Amino acid sequence: MKKINLAITGCMGRMGQQLIKSVKKNRNFKLVSLTENKKIYKKIAGINPELNSVNAFKNVNVIIDFTVPKCTLEILEIASKQKKRVVIGTTGFTQKEENLIKKFSKKVPILKAGNMSLGINLLMHLTEIASKSLGKEFLNKVYEVHHKHKKDYPSGTALMLGKGIAYGKNKDFYSMVGKKYLNKKSFPYGNKINFNSIRKGEVIGEHEVMFSSGKEIIRLNHESFDRALYSEGALTAAKWLINKKPGLYSMRNLLNFK
Repeated sequence: MKKINLAITGCMGRMGQQLIKSVKKNRNFKLVSLTENKKIYKKIAGINPELNSVNAFKNVNVIIDFTVPKCTLEILEIASKQKKRVVIGTTGFTQKEENLIKKFSKKVPILKAGNMSLGINLLMHLTEIASKSLGKEFLNKVYEVHHKHKKDYPSGTALMLGKGIAYGKNKDFYSMVGKKYLNKKSFPYGNKINFNSIRKGEVIGEHEVMFSSGKEIIRLNHESFDRALYSEGALTAAKWLINKKPGLYSMRNLLNFK
């Protein structure tokens, strides 16, 4: 099998560094390009990092992007002109930015996921089933914990799980978003989806969806122990995306959840 030429953006970030480690162990890929939002004057994995540009991505089959929304949209602008596939692990997009991503996906294949792990995507699927089954009498909330360096909240994964709740109720997610708390010891259930985000230590990721009728509580949770979960998931997504037509895909499509 011919190797897939890969670019990693945000190569100095936590996920960028983890992706580089995972690529070295994966025979399906050849790392040909690394980019950052500022000039890096040293080689990384034998490659000179560049700024995002047409030249940086010219020999690439797939771009894996774990950066920030502004950077992601810049990358999509370039990728759409060069017909390059893009895996997006970036989180924190506004609804307007989400709509822009949909427009780009009409030109190139894009797989976007707030979390690349199999377990989390299964959790979202189970959340949707639970939300649909439990009905209106159950209130809900989403709790998440990440390391102290994470800036956005709720996390992309927490928002994914919130979407699972909304989809289960056949409602628009944005109309279902309730209050967003940061570092609260406790927070309420709601008819809308309330979120509580804890930022502490070096926690990789903990997520919990809770439903309550006042008489019983149902909890669905997931805990991550190794960041390689996400980088390996992103590589799986990149390999899957290589034969896809333009469109906006998710890990749900990859995993074939019905």
